Order: sequence, then C-alpha cells, then structure tokens
Amino acid sequence: MDTILSTMFYFWITLFVVYFLVQRGLWIFSDVAKGTVSFMLEKALGPGADLVEGRPGAGARSWIMQGALWMIFASMFTFTSMWLTHDPDALHSLASWGYTANAEELAAAGVYATLYGTVSMFIIGCSFHIIPKLAGTELASETNANLVSFVWTISVLVLVIGSQNNSILGIDVIPLGVALNNVVLLAVIMNQLLTVANRTRNIATPGWLILIALLSSPILAIVSIVSGAANDNVGQWLTYHIFGGTFFFAGVAGVALYASSIASGNPLWSKTLVGVTLIGSIFTINPFGDVDGQMVMDAFGPLADNNVIPFTNQDMLAASFLMALVSIPVLAFSSNMLVTMRGSDMFVDDPDASGNAELNLGSWLIIPIVIGSLFVQTDTVSGTNELLGISNSLSVMAGWLVLVPLSLGAALSLYPELVGRHLFSQNRARWGFWMMSGGAIFGLSITMIADFMDIALAELLVEDPSILSEELRKVGSVMFYGVVIGSILHSLNMVTGMFRGNLIPKKSVRTSSISVESYPLVSPTTIRRILSSGADLDTEVIPTGENDEKGSATKL
Repeated sequence: MDTILSTMFYFWITLFVVYFLVQRGLWIFSDVAKGTVSFMLEKALGPGADLVEGRPGAGARSWIMQGALWMIFASMFTFTSMWLTHDPDALHSLASWGYTANAEELAAAGVYATLYGTVSMFIIGCSFHIIPKLAGTELASETNANLVSFVWTISVLVLVIGSQNNSILGIDVIPLGVALNNVVLLAVIMNQLLTVANRTRNIATPGWLILIALLSSPILAIVSIVSGAANDNVGQWLTYHIFGGTFFFAGVAGVALYASSIASGNPLWSKTLVGVTLIGSIFTINPFGDVDGQMVMDAFGPLADNNVIPFTNQDMLAASFLMALVSIPVLAFSSNMLVTMRGSDMFVDDPDASGNAELNLGSWLIIPIVIGSLFVQTDTVSGTNELLGISNSLSVMAGWLVLVPLSLGAALSLYPELVGRHLFSQNRARWGFWMMSGGAIFGLSITMIADFMDIALAELLVEDPSILSEELRKVGSVMFYGVVIGSILHSLNMVTGMFRGNLIPKKSVRTSSISVESYPLVSPTTIRRILSSGADLDTEVIPTGENDEKGSATKL
C-alpha cells in the first residue's frame, strides 16, 4: 500500500479510537487513575508548584501573555530574513560576536517562533479557558497549566537556537526542543482530559475541535514512527501537513469559533458547519506551509532532497484528492465565522470589541490563501515545480494573515474575562491591527510579485537578476516592518492592560452563547428570539410566575 493512504488510515483509526474513549466518559480514567494524574500534575512537581499561582484563569493568562511576547520575536525574525534576501551583508557586524546572520536560518527561526511561540501558545492558552467553560467545570490543575507554559517557552527558545545551529557540543538541538515540547504537550493533554472527565454537561463541537487538535500531535508522532513515514520523503511531507491540518487548523478553528460568539454576542450560525469543519480537518490534507517536510526532517530523520519528493502515482492521486477536499471544511469554517460575526437583527455588533477585526481578517483571507496553497502543493506533488518560487511567501502569508490573526483575535476576545480588565487602549489595539494587517498584506504581496518575476526570468533563461525584482523585495520588507510595530503595540497593550486597564464588573463580562442550559421566560416572545440566544432543543424554558393582583403600600 502507498505511503499516504496507509499512514492516513492508521492515523484515522487511532484518532477515532481515542475520540470514542473520550466521548464515552474516559472509562479508562478510574478513580485511582484520576488521583494519580492529579498527583502528577501538581504534587509531583514538588517545590516547582510553589513558584506559580494556581488561581482560576492563571494558566490561560500565562500562556496567552507569553504568546503575545513571542509574537514580537516572530515578526522580527521574519522581517530580518526578508531583508537579508536582498541585502545579505546587512548584519555582517554581528560576525565579530561569532554569529553570521543567514536569511534561510532566520526564516526558520521565524517559522518556529510564529507556529510554536505565538499560534500554539494562543491555542493552548485559550483552550485552558474554553474547555472548562464548555464542560461546566473547573480546570483540573491551574498550577500545572501555569508552570508548564514557561517550559514550553524554553522549548521554543531551544528550537529557535537550533534553527541557527542544529548541533552544539555534538548534541542535536532541534530534536531536543521537540522532545521537550512533546513532554509539555503531554502535560497539557492530561490536564485537559482530566478536566473533561469531570464534565457536568456535553461539550459543544468547538471544544472537540480543540481536543482533537491537542490529541492529534502525539498520535501522529507515534503513527509516523511506527509506519516508517518519519524516515521517508513522502511520509515527512505528509506528517508535516497532517499536523498543520489537525493541530493548527483545527485548533485555531475551535478557539476562533468560540471567540466569534464571545466577540459578537451571537450564537454560532450553524452547528452543522462546525461538525463539517471538525470532520474535514481530520480527513483532508491541509496545503498550508512549505512544500517539503523540513521541520519533520529536523526532528526525526534525514531528507534526501528538499525540493524533489518522489511521489508515486498512487501517492500523487491520493494527495491531490485529499488536498482538494480541504476546500469543504475551509469554506464551512469561513462562512460560519463571517455570518456569526455579522449577527442578525437581534444583535448589534460592537466595532470596538477586542478581537473582532482580527477574526474577520483571518476568516476572509483563509479562502484565497488556501486556494493559492493548493495550487503550489499540487504543483509540487505532480513534480512540475513551476510554482516553487512563491511557496515561501505563501507559507508566510498563511501564518501572518490566517493563523496569527485568528488565534490573536480569539485571545483578545477572551482577554477581558481572563484578566478582569479591558485592554489598556482601544486606539492602540486598532493601530496594532492596521499595522499588522497592512504590513503583512502589502509586504508579502509585493514580495510575491518579485517571486513571480524571478520565476518568469528563470523560464526565459535570463541569467542576470532583475533590478526591479530586487527593488520590490526592498519595498516588501519595509512594508512588512509594520508587522513588527503592530506586534509590539498589541503585546504592550495586553501586558499593560493587566495592570492599568479599566476594571470590568463581573456582570458585564461577555459569555459564549454556544450552549444555554435554561431560558427564563418573563414575557411573551418568539421562538426565533429563544433560539438566537443560543438555546437548542434540550434547553429548558422556565416561565416566571406573574399575577395581576393589586399591590399595596410598603410598610416602613
């Protein structure tokens, strides 16, 4: 059997077995197992547990704030790599310190900082708030959630260092960072599973998107190693894109869908489309990202040639078909987000609500970017490689125009409830959005135009590089500097808001209308109004007693 179908089949079977166990109430979690896991999450940490606070929401706040700080470094690495593509000697003075700046290495550092430092920390941080809310319980261990966030930051730092020098004192740095990253992720998964085991109600579908995203990472790693895909060119490409579709796309979709209800005050437009997004993220291959499995190769094994992957005819057909199917969950997610954010005549959208602009941006741009990525990946799978020159720009677009805006928008939407304060400045938040979105859109689009010019010149066998192409890359990198400024504005706004933001009364904190247990009926109303509040067929309608008796004076 070919590599793609066999690996996908094992992944599907394993994932659905785990899903069945979780859905059935985690019967494998007996009272003894629950106590053991709870002990490992807190008491087994020893003095380390005393270093952090375990108050409600502390874990989510810690992850989100560190993700915001990593966003600054991610934008700086990416900007510097873009600048060095047309000016390789710009940072030559650093050579006196023993460091030679390289565009490709800095680009790799930007990818690790963006995906693991920013997007992943936003996803996991939001999940520590969303899963307990949807499960109707408290997070199993706030202390553990808070503490492991710092370990995750260390793992991202190791990955960034490894992207510059993968071998230090004979030790492979990137596999060390991946191993540390997986240990932290295992603690996160156990914390969330123990929380789900104590749930008091059924979890809404956005919660399952987040759980599947977390569970898919260790499952995919085990399946890839057992099936041998981790040591195969095609298998590494497949592992890279399955991980992108399950952990990143499903995770971002889960937190964004929940946040869209928070940000707009509207119920999710269609729960069926949420289910389509969940199933589609599992059964399809996401085309986001690079055209090779470089990140998987760095973690598991060698890759013969990054630009030429020997797909068999069966692998080619399977990969092309499964990538084409990704348009279904992407369209389902985008339409559900946009209609939910738009609302209906029952609600008025607040244009100043934190995260609205970022959520709308990511929901709009995910469609054209996934279509462009589909063309590039299909071109690579078929062996044509005519669009290889724009793959890097398109990959950066997927990160800074889809994953970062959606995850950042979700974090900003949950910020008031987590912190108990507003952002320090709504004006600064708006400037941060315009700088980030404008810098990413114009900077990367101009850079992609330069890529197309280089591709055209290469096809015409022109040896001399185009001066116009080099000038466009300069303009593109200067425009992308707006992303750096926007990241700084957002990060400082979030950190400052923790101490100087306006306090929010508990009664005014927005809550999700994804699920409603009861609806008090105090006056005649319509079924539309009840359903628009987030009620479903199982919601209990409670009539409030009234009488028409004449009142009397109150005795003092």
